[in-house]
Amino acid sequence: MKILLSALLCFPFLLFSQTTAKVIGISDGDTITVLLDGNVQKKLRLAEVDCPENRQPFGKNAKKFTSDQVFARQITFTETTKDRYGRSVAKVYYGKGKYLSAEIIKAGYGWWYYSFSDDTDLGKMQETAKNQKLGLWQDKKAISPWDFRKLQRENAKKNQLQKEPGKQL
Repeated sequence: MKILLSALLCFPFLLFSQTTAKVIGISDGDTITVLLDGNVQKKLRLAEVDCPENRQPFGKNAKKFTSDQVFARQITFTETTKDRYGRSVAKVYYGKGKYLSAEIIKAGYGWWYYSFSDDTDLGKMQETAKNQKLGLWQDKKAISPWDFRKLQRENAKKNQLQKEPGKQL
């Protein structure tokens, strides 16, 4: 009975934690900009998905997919946390209850970001997209965005060290 009472007390909080906004910008496959009431812009990093970077194979395709789904449309979102860049990480919903991160993964334009998600259904969606060779899974050498970013940092560090005589690699 106490659990039911607690759930009923929390329900209004859950109901009001969703925000409605219009999508006015797409930075990449997993980052959008929305317009809130009062003409306030907010950048949102999509929760539970990591799309290829724009300079990675399929990066532009992921951006286009996200744009085709939500650009200039009303969405609802629930903020889950902030990322290390200060962006709000959010679960974004559109249409008749579609979860944007899941749609991206199902279409093969993003990886399930399992380090920041407990939703194993997203992992199953990724496996299905991979088996069907959808989107980025057409590339046999597809590299996850987190590994791509790590390689970019390592290469930048290596290049910097090469420019500084006397420093060891």
